[in-house]
Amino acid sequence: MAAERGGKASGAVALVVLFAAAVAAYAIDQLSKAAVVSNLTEGEIVPVLGDLLQWQFVRNPGAAFSMASGMTWIFTILAAAVITFIIWFARRIRSIAWAVVFGLLLGGVLGNLTDRLLREPSFGLGHVIDFISTPWMLPAIYNVADIAIVSSMVLFMLLTILGVGLDGSRERRGEHRAGAAPADEATGASGAGASGDDRAVSSIDRAVPSES
Repeated sequence: MAAERGGKASGAVALVVLFAAAVAAYAIDQLSKAAVVSNLTEGEIVPVLGDLLQWQFVRNPGAAFSMASGMTWIFTILAAAVITFIIWFARRIRSIAWAVVFGLLLGGVLGNLTDRLLREPSFGLGHVIDFISTPWMLPAIYNVADIAIVSSMVLFMLLTILGVGLDGSRERRGEHRAGAAPADEATGASGAGASGDDRAVSSIDRAVPSES
C-alpha cells in the first residue's frame, strides 16, 4: 500500500512541539485554577453566557468531569504512569500532529495530577479544582486540563481514522485501488486472448474431417 509523507518532522522538532503543547495546557490550567480559588467561593455559580457557560467552583476527588469520586489515589497512580509513558515514548514521535496529541494529554494529566499531589486534603489525595459548567452539553463540571485530555483523545481518533502514522506517513488507499485496476484489466485481456485462441483451435478441429 502506497504511503505519503505529511506533517513529518525531525525527532527534535516533534519533541519541542510536544512539550510546548504540554506547557501551554498545563500553564493555562493552573493559572485558571488559581484565579478560581482566589476569586470564587466554593459552590458559587457565576453566569458567563447565561445557561450556555457558567463558572461553578467545586473540589473534585474523582476523575475527569467529576466522575468516580472516592478513588483519588488510584487516579494519582494512573496519572503518574501515563506521564512516565509519554516521556519515555516521546522520542519515537516524528509527526507534528501526534506531538500535539501527546502534548495535550501530558499537559492535561499533569495539571490534574498537580492538584492531587499538592491540594487538600493530603498529598496524593488532593481534590482537583473544577469550575467550567455547560449544563446544556454536560451535567458535569470540568476544567482546562479535562478539555486538553478530551481534545487529545479526539485528535487521536481522527489521526487514526486518517491513517496518519507516528512518523508522519499517511496511507493512500486510493492509489492502491487505482494500481489494482490496470492489473485487473491486464488479467481480463489475457483471459480474453486465451478464449479467442480456444475458439480458433475449435474451428480448425471442425474443419478437418476425422479419420473413420
